[in-house]
Amino acid sequence: MLNSLTTGFVNRLRANDQAAWYELWETFGPVIRAQLTKWGKGRIGAETVKDLSQETLAALSDSIERYDPKKGARFSTWLLAIAKHVLGDEMDRRGALKRGGDKKTGEFDESWMAAARNQLGADEVYEAAVFRAKVEAAIRMVQKESDFTDFCIYSMRVLECKPGKEVAEALGISEPTVSRRLAKVRDALRRRLGEVIMTYSFTSEELTEADRNGLTVNPKETSGPEDDASFDDAIAEIYHRQMELRRAEARGL
Repeated sequence: MLNSLTTGFVNRLRANDQAAWYELWETFGPVIRAQLTKWGKGRIGAETVKDLSQETLAALSDSIERYDPKKGARFSTWLLAIAKHVLGDEMDRRGALKRGGDKKTGEFDESWMAAARNQLGADEVYEAAVFRAKVEAAIRMVQKESDFTDFCIYSMRVLECKPGKEVAEALGISEPTVSRRLAKVRDALRRRLGEVIMTYSFTSEELTEADRNGLTVNPKETSGPEDDASFDDAIAEIYHRQMELRRAEARGL
């Protein structure tokens, strides 16, 4: 059964909420474009990839009514199956045009819901990219809602890996203040990350992704500085991987 965060987001898509559409595009657009480019093997250009990724995300919300959570398909599997369907239609259309004919858009088959992920090409690289997209979405949310200085402190200390003393001197504040405001942003990020994962999770396996990737969303009362440091390190690594993806995509487009 879909959780309230997931159904709420899907309802926003159905209501043509432009903010929801932009959120979906901003979060998973790069992942889909990278996968389509990989599948295309040079046969489709950057603009076509962009168009097909938009079609994939549009079909994503249209097919939610046919989604059956009992079959255990992950959100990432759903994305991948639709993208493969959209690309297949494009290649069939091109083939038909070369033969002087026409090709109607094929109907989306729900058999993917019971298919193994590896049958669709959902390897570890793809699954990791989808998870990193969720983490980046949570970081963006926290950046928008946080005090400017607070997020600057978190960015400098965690994302730029600067020592606490250097951050304190740069901002003219004490190191204890840096630590206190850093913790405030970290707590907000943990909360937002939990919400993002819930929004895009259809299976129990997806709900445990954060812990498997070193990001404890709900730390125990006995957690200490080492746990916070591990969380920050994992966030920094994922963030830099995402920035590499963004830069590579910018060069490609």
